Amino acid sequence: MKLALLNPQTPLVLLYGLLALALAAALVLVLKPALTRSRDGKIFAFGALFLLPLLAFGFGGSQQLTRSEQTRFCLACHTMAPWGKSLYIADEHHIPAVHFQNHLVPPDAACYTCHTDYGQFGTLDAKMQGLHHVWVEYFGTPMNPIHLYQPFKNQTCLHCHAGARSFEDDPTHSAMMSLLVSGQLSCVSSGCHDMVHDVSQLSQQKFWSPKP
Repeated sequence: MKLALLNPQTPLVLLYGLLALALAAALVLVLKPALTRSRDGKIFAFGALFLLPLLAFGFGGSQQLTRSEQTRFCLACHTMAPWGKSLYIADEHHIPAVHFQNHLVPPDAACYTCHTDYGQFGTLDAKMQGLHHVWVEYFGTPMNPIHLYQPFKNQTCLHCHAGARSFEDDPTHSAMMSLLVSGQLSCVSSGCHDMVHDVSQLSQQKFWSPKP
């Protein structure tokens, strides 16, 4: 049983099982509506028409929200392919690539880690923006060129780097710490860490290939 729960397909099997159970229970009520005349029948109807669908919806929604944090989910859209390729640029000054290749962020959740506001409602906001991206990809017109809705926040960087010895012992970082914390100076401003997803230059880049 323990091995079965570790199988990545297990959540999907459970979800389909819940949906099948909900449909089967609803079918019973359609074929035998007289069941709802008794007290037990009413309880069964309540479970079939309300509790089971709600449970399936909640479980399925939770699984999909978790899946949306994965890098491969973000890069599943053709529009984002160049940004995914930029993660493999062999340049130590290219910030996203360095973080991704050296596991400074979880590789399987790289996009979510660096593009989530870590404020009180950051996760919810990231999920809502993700739903907006999916909607635009399938039913609208993706922005061209693609850009952030708002400037990249320093707090996203400081969420991990603040307090790190390698970061705070750097005299440049120490001298401008107050500006970074207040947001008066951006971490990705020109002359600092401004080499991010420069997808327009991909054809001129060398790329790193992970070992099999």
